[in-house]
Amino acid sequence: MSTMALARHSGSLARRSLIKTVRTPEALIDVTLQPVIFLLLFTYLFGGAIADGDRHAYLQFLLPGMLAQSLAMGGVALGQNLNADIEKGVFDRFRSLPISRAAPLVGAVLADVVRYLTVCVVMLGFGTVIGFRVETGLLPALAAVALSIGYGLCFCWISVWVGMLARTSGAVQGIMFLLVLPLTFGSNVFVSTETLPGWLQGVVAVNPMTPLVEAIRGLLTGGPVAGPLVSTLLWMAGLLAVFVPLALRAYARRA
Repeated sequence: MSTMALARHSGSLARRSLIKTVRTPEALIDVTLQPVIFLLLFTYLFGGAIADGDRHAYLQFLLPGMLAQSLAMGGVALGQNLNADIEKGVFDRFRSLPISRAAPLVGAVLADVVRYLTVCVVMLGFGTVIGFRVETGLLPALAAVALSIGYGLCFCWISVWVGMLARTSGAVQGIMFLLVLPLTFGSNVFVSTETLPGWLQGVVAVNPMTPLVEAIRGLLTGGPVAGPLVSTLLWMAGLLAVFVPLALRAYARRA
C-alpha cells in the first residue's frame, strides 16, 4: 500500500491504543508512579553517599539520566501489549482487514508518544518540586524532551521485536528487563564515568544510553551537547535500521 495509506491506517490504530490507555489508566503506572519512586529512592537513599552529602547536586546530575532510564523502561509495555493482542486473536482481525500489514505495529509505536511525553512531564515536574532546576532555558529543555521522545520511539522497536518472538507477555517483560537494566546501570545514569574502573569505562563508552544521557544533561543543566547529540542520532538511526525490519519480519511470521 502507499505511504499515505500506511499513515492513515497507523493513525487509526494509534487512536485505538490511546482509547485502551484511557480506559485502563493503571497501565500508566510504569511511566508515572514508578519514575517518581526511583527518583526519590536514588536521590535521598544514595544521593548523600554518592555526592558527599550534597543531594541537590546529585539530583541535578541524576534526573537527566533517570529520564533516559524511564524512557527505556517505558517501552517494555509496548511489546507486552502487542504480544497479548496476538494471543487474544486481535491481530487475526487486523489480518482480515484491507489495511497495511505494518500498520498495527506502527500505530502502536505512534501511540507510545503519549507514554513518553508523560514520562518527561512527570520527571521534570516532580523533579522541580523536590529541587531540580533547568539551568539552560526553555528552548534547550524542550529540545531535551523532543530528543528523549524521539529516542524512546526508536528504542521501543526492540520491545516490538521481542513481543513478536516471545511466547507470552510475561516473557517479554523478563527479556526486556534483562536488556534494559544492564544498559542503564552500565552507563553514566547514576554515577560519572570517571569514577568507574577502567574496563567498565570502556563498556560505558560504547553503551547507547551514554550519549543520550550526556545530551540530555547538556540540554538541561549545561555542558557539551553537539558530540553526544550526533552520537545519539546515529544510535537512533541504527536502532531503526536494525529492529524495524526484524520486527516486521517477525510479525509477518507470527501474525
